[in-house]
Amino acid sequence: MVAGVLAVGLLVPAALVGSGTWISRAARGHVYDLASVPPAPVALVLGAQVRPDGQPSEFLAARLDLARRLFEQGTVRALLVSGDHGQPEYDEPGAMRRWLLDHGVPDDKVVLDHAGFDTYDSCLRANRIFGVEQVIVVTQSFHIERAVAVCREVGLDAVGVGDDSVSRFERAWRWGSFRERFAGVKAVWDVNTRRDPVFLGPRETGVDDALR
Repeated sequence: MVAGVLAVGLLVPAALVGSGTWISRAARGHVYDLASVPPAPVALVLGAQVRPDGQPSEFLAARLDLARRLFEQGTVRALLVSGDHGQPEYDEPGAMRRWLLDHGVPDDKVVLDHAGFDTYDSCLRANRIFGVEQVIVVTQSFHIERAVAVCREVGLDAVGVGDDSVSRFERAWRWGSFRERFAGVKAVWDVNTRRDPVFLGPRETGVDDALR
């Protein structure tokens, strides 16, 4: 019993350090700010919480605003919004689309991925289902290195831009930053096991159409 507890006590810190090191190395040189990020055809906007009234949370709205600015300045030509729509009553990509349309992004430039249940699924589906090869990933800054690392590992030529405007929500920001350390361990597991996403399905042409 004691030996088992000691083993876990040693393995968990090692996994945290190892995954953090891998993420930092994989993302190094591929994270930018809004002004300096190189252009790409598509921005991949990762989903986050949607409120019961269907409105994006502050964290998700901040991601969407960053993506809108990338589109308006011509850095990207289409937005792929990827999130959780596993239940009919909860629809992250639908809320993301509505927000972008309400803020001036043309409908034909917004593509929905309804099965982006986590970062790995969103990145892999962007490549395998939507045919994306080059992308700017958009999320919060505490998440951006992991998102870029995972996307690059599954075959995307990915760079990233992170939002830190919502760091004013200190408690939520600290929780997200803490959680990120453990999410990194899962990311290493995902990319090494090469698991399939929760849903695959046929090739979709939405991104191709948006780029025409």
